[in-house]
Amino acid sequence: MKASLFYLPSIGSRSEIESGMAAMRPELYQRMLAELSEQIRLADELGYDSVSFTEHHFHIEGFEVSNNPVLLDLYFAMQTKRIRVGQLGIVLPAANPIRVAEDIAMLDHMTGGRACAGFARGYQRRWVDIMAQQTHGVSGALPHQHDAIDAANRTAFEENFQIIKKAWTQEMLTHDGQFWKVPAGKTPWTLETTEKYGKGVENGILTSVGVVPKPLQKPHPPLFLPFASSENSIRWAAKENVTAILPAMLPVYEDHLYDVYAEVSGRPRGAGTGLLRDVIIADSDEEALELWRNSGQFTGRAWFEPFGFRKGMQDPKTGTYLTPEEGVRQGYILAGTVDTVIRGLEANMKRQPVDWVFCYTYNGLIPHAKLMQSIEAYTTKVMPRFT
Repeated sequence: MKASLFYLPSIGSRSEIESGMAAMRPELYQRMLAELSEQIRLADELGYDSVSFTEHHFHIEGFEVSNNPVLLDLYFAMQTKRIRVGQLGIVLPAANPIRVAEDIAMLDHMTGGRACAGFARGYQRRWVDIMAQQTHGVSGALPHQHDAIDAANRTAFEENFQIIKKAWTQEMLTHDGQFWKVPAGKTPWTLETTEKYGKGVENGILTSVGVVPKPLQKPHPPLFLPFASSENSIRWAAKENVTAILPAMLPVYEDHLYDVYAEVSGRPRGAGTGLLRDVIIADSDEEALELWRNSGQFTGRAWFEPFGFRKGMQDPKTGTYLTPEEGVRQGYILAGTVDTVIRGLEANMKRQPVDWVFCYTYNGLIPHAKLMQSIEAYTTKVMPRFT
């Protein structure tokens, strides 16, 4: 089992966020970069496999200020030696897939083959509707949504992904899809230099293009799908050999998803999947849970639950949720002493062993020194029990 740090970088502490418009304060962004630099350099030394960032825009409130995960990847890769860097993920329905393929391939070269690639569909309509308008006219789709918006979003996501894979693995790219045409039409290209040194032209008309550079890793960087919580997403990930990272869900929901991934991929149950968990290790269970209340619980209630991200933890028969203490005991929240977190991770592995644990890392909302201690304790005192 591998450990990865997952950041949706917060700007400021809880009190600074509650004061309003935290993301407008440049000094808080500078502090975020400085603290993450120390945390990720430590993770690099300790042996964490990777670190990943999300993509969101317009987040004036201070949550998830991560509008360009590839740029963050490169910034932190230049400060480290071995840790892999990735995205969880680039929102493909709002992106130009060729530019995404180019950017990640460049990242892979600039980091010496340390890039990972993660893609998401996008659910926050405030920004997806604006950023996608020039490409597909699609909208954000909430988790578990099943309607025309969801269908259009998923179609754009899957077509863009296919273009990226072809751009990485095929010498010359052509595509005739619903949203993209490559070439875009009958494009004249009569350059003698292309005739001598290149290809993709017949009788002065463009027939294909070569997306360069190709990734350093072959056939391409490892692929990930974050917040995989629907059967359609799991089926797609299993078919495309993409590692699916599942958020916290009760067995009544996730057991079926593990079965679907195994059935479609032909791999053992749990292979090709990972867990996303809040990870906070402190000197006492009480301290860790208090840190979690001001980070994971605060963020969840303020930012994620309104978008439906807690539904996987709701009992379908009673409509109730686990208490935080029950969540800790059952391993849905990895918060406590080293021993408590070990028991929580053991509870997860008893339900279903997986390949990955992505550690939700609440920078800013957890004091930097405490977070450094937690990052160190997880890989030096918890992970040795599971590797």
